[in-house]
Amino acid sequence: MRTWVVTELGDPEHALNIIESPVDSPGENEVQIKVEAFSLNFFDILQCQGKYQERPELPFTPGAEIAGTITETGRDVDLKVGDRVLATPLLPNGGFAEKINVHKENVFLVPDEMSFNEAAAMFITYQTAYYALKDRALLKAGETVLVHAGSGGVGSAAIQIAKAMEAKVIATAGSDEKTEICKQLGADVVINYREEDFVKVVKEHSDKGGADVIFDPVGGDVLHKSRKCIGFAGRLLLIGFAGGDIPEVPANHPLIKNYSIVGVHFGYFRKLFPELVVEAHQDLMELYQKGKIKPLIYHEYTFNEVINALEQLADRKTWGKLIVTP
Repeated sequence: MRTWVVTELGDPEHALNIIESPVDSPGENEVQIKVEAFSLNFFDILQCQGKYQERPELPFTPGAEIAGTITETGRDVDLKVGDRVLATPLLPNGGFAEKINVHKENVFLVPDEMSFNEAAAMFITYQTAYYALKDRALLKAGETVLVHAGSGGVGSAAIQIAKAMEAKVIATAGSDEKTEICKQLGADVVINYREEDFVKVVKEHSDKGGADVIFDPVGGDVLHKSRKCIGFAGRLLLIGFAGGDIPEVPANHPLIKNYSIVGVHFGYFRKLFPELVVEAHQDLMELYQKGKIKPLIYHEYTFNEVINALEQLADRKTWGKLIVTP
């Protein structure tokens, strides 16, 4: 079995190597999965570089999202051979592999009509966006949501979920190609932030002088500008800091405008309330089967193209999710 392994820290081209290794039978509470697809995330690059909060000992295999078919089960598992699943393996034994054993708590059934590529692109982005909008923002039908980086993995999920929750969606992106993607995903208003001032446009298209909810995975200056176009009693969701800078906000500003700054840490939520994550997965599968959400996939790569794909992801010229098919 082939596996991508980080043998030394650095950029992916220096850190990653393919090795051949056998796979043990699954242990108690585990299933063995033939990997049909796995997704790439920006944090995979950071893990290769040793710059992520999770720093496993060398060597390790990256990869947090896979999809495939169960080929063997351990004891005390209610899943069965042949089940189509998505799974979230844990480091050091990540998903950049052709076959892998995963604990049953990290394995989720997917419907027959969902492709493995789509299943591998589902978990992190859609669970994060769903948790952010439903549980943290308490989004209501008819409210206005501003989604930054709308053509990205989590941004594209947020657009679709917000529309499924009957909200009005304004989306930003950095090119005309990407704003067109946002429009195709269902955004009511799209803004090329390189050519337009999104603050002005959001105010023009909002009833309360600004958006009710702002979904921000970027941070930095984007967050500061977002504070200028959030409406009364709005909720500014901190998803992440892809822009690189972690901003500081003067405490009097939320008080003056009566808005809330809301943290969204899906990983910690999942650790504390795994049963709610299972419920959310079932809700998301239902939305998929109704045609209300569909993962946005940029490109499908072969197993040998992982380094090239990660380099494209690092250049931030892609959109949606990047998928590898072993």
